[in-house]
Amino acid sequence: MNQFLPVTKADLAERGWEEFDFLVITGDAYVDHPSFGPAIISRVLEAEGYRVAILAQPDWRKAGSFTALGRPRLGVLLSSGNIDSMVAHYTVAKKRRHDDAYSPGNRAGLRPDRAVIVYANKVREAFGDIPLVIGGLEASLRRFAHYDYWEDKVRRAILFDSQADLLVYGMGERATREIAARLASGTPIREITDVKGTAFIAKDPSACAYPKVECPSFEAVSTDKRAYAQANQIQYEEHDPVRGKAILQRHGDRLLVVNPPAMPLTTAELDFVAELPYVREPHPMYDEMGGVPAIEEVRFSVAHNRGCFGACNFCSLAFHQGRIITSRSHESVLREVEALTRHPGFKGYIHDVGGPTANFRRPACKKQMKAGMCRGRACLAPTPCPNLDADHTDYLMLLRKIRQVPGVKKVFIRSGIRFDYMLQDKSGEFFAELVKYHVSGQLKVAPEHCVSGVLDYMGKPHIEVYERFKGKYERLNQKYGKEQYLVPYLMSSHPGCTLDDAVRLAEWINRTGRQPEQVQDFYPTPGTLSTCMYYTGIDPRTMQPVYVPRDPHEKAMQRALMQWKRPEKRPLVREALHRTHREDLIGYGKGCLLRPNGPAKPGGQPSGRGKPAPAKGKAQPTRSRPAKKVGWAVAKPKKNARPKKKK
Repeated sequence: MNQFLPVTKADLAERGWEEFDFLVITGDAYVDHPSFGPAIISRVLEAEGYRVAILAQPDWRKAGSFTALGRPRLGVLLSSGNIDSMVAHYTVAKKRRHDDAYSPGNRAGLRPDRAVIVYANKVREAFGDIPLVIGGLEASLRRFAHYDYWEDKVRRAILFDSQADLLVYGMGERATREIAARLASGTPIREITDVKGTAFIAKDPSACAYPKVECPSFEAVSTDKRAYAQANQIQYEEHDPVRGKAILQRHGDRLLVVNPPAMPLTTAELDFVAELPYVREPHPMYDEMGGVPAIEEVRFSVAHNRGCFGACNFCSLAFHQGRIITSRSHESVLREVEALTRHPGFKGYIHDVGGPTANFRRPACKKQMKAGMCRGRACLAPTPCPNLDADHTDYLMLLRKIRQVPGVKKVFIRSGIRFDYMLQDKSGEFFAELVKYHVSGQLKVAPEHCVSGVLDYMGKPHIEVYERFKGKYERLNQKYGKEQYLVPYLMSSHPGCTLDDAVRLAEWINRTGRQPEQVQDFYPTPGTLSTCMYYTGIDPRTMQPVYVPRDPHEKAMQRALMQWKRPEKRPLVREALHRTHREDLIGYGKGCLLRPNGPAKPGGQPSGRGKPAPAKGKAQPTRSRPAKKVGWAVAKPKKNARPKKKK
């Protein structure tokens, strides 16, 4: 039986360790599963022969909490957890969240805001000049000077505020192994400056070991929005492990050096990492607190790939994992599935065989592994590249093999599916089998909007592509006698989206006869192209101005337009229609959003006439069989179907 890594001095004593090599600190609860970054790094180091201890969610108010296991021999590795601590703590409206799925009992408040900075400074207070390496998503996306939505200002690169020696960005297995080996050989950490996938602080450019380019300084990007957009574009263009250069960014009299990205793991290396001896459960110390809810999404799921060339501008994946796809072998995935069937809680359902984007199992084209990703060109949007290789055969064969594993009843796909990529596969074989075997009652996809100009700013395909996909999905469901639902995700208030565009989206939703199950306001998270647009009002790809809805009231109207049938949203919808001179949408016609004012309801709100609106909070997916009139019926997901958040 696999063991958890030590979390107390008693655990160290039980293993007979008088000392250990690395202390891994995480802002999440300790879940020993390959979907949790700190667990992966810990197991990779263990496999290299190092002694590793875990310090999960230490009390950041006390330096003594960081010395509870003693001083590690070689260094401290630190992450805020699987997601940015500010995103974990605050909604897009900057309101404090009341729960945290990555903490025991779903409790909020067990890690600090800006956890990497707070933890790192406490490590310095506790251990002095011990080698300190920061990593994970929060550090990765804040590696350059960046716009911080919560403070509404540009902050320095996180290395400066954290006092760390090194930053590992992206998927850190290669860099972590190399850093650990050098520390173990006695190399001072200040001399470890040439590891790909890392960043450090230097005094002058001669410290950089690679071909380099300099982007505008912290002082420039914090005072000049055009300089910020130029820096952001350089950072994206060079984020390529094949052709990318090191990037320098001055911060006062010091210099941030970000080395080129590390190469993605090979298939054999990815297999090795995925099959390390994870317990695949939260540590039992959380049992009395209610466990760790985040495990439920991944306990019976399998990640088969890494990377995403979808390159949505609001998504952090391209700037973290990168755009080059690598995948595990069939044999490795099948071994994991067979192990899952022996789990005492397994009921025959594999909840997902996915990753950042489920149906990416190969590079977008043949040249990427030799020449890198194309500069200034996306693989899919606004139109697919002529060189795109959209063959799903390998993924299809993998799914067929998993369906044949004894004990497996159903295999679902609930990670994000790129519908535009599916349509480029002319065989249609994967699409057919997806509908026949792999939809758990609902298929969730992300058209995001319907206005072409807005979709171009998002880096998404135009709405006609989604409508083609939807039509084919409905026809296949009818062909195979399935009653399955298509649930579209939509986004409001993205840069480039005006109030007129939001009205057009409401009209489109009305024409389709369905309201979205979930509505997402654009969230400006560190590092993305869309966040650059939000802060600067400039599209960094073209350096042209872009409209940005920043006013909270306008954002509320844009969101309300997507949910106009809710009674509490009607005053905002009415105001939006008047502002955009779209009073033609107030009336009794089929295309109207609102009825004219009726008698006042208790509380003073006008009551629209006509059919009652759906109850607040209810999902409103649509049936896939066009022969039936759906109205506002709510889908009944199949047994064991679990909702999955959009990536």
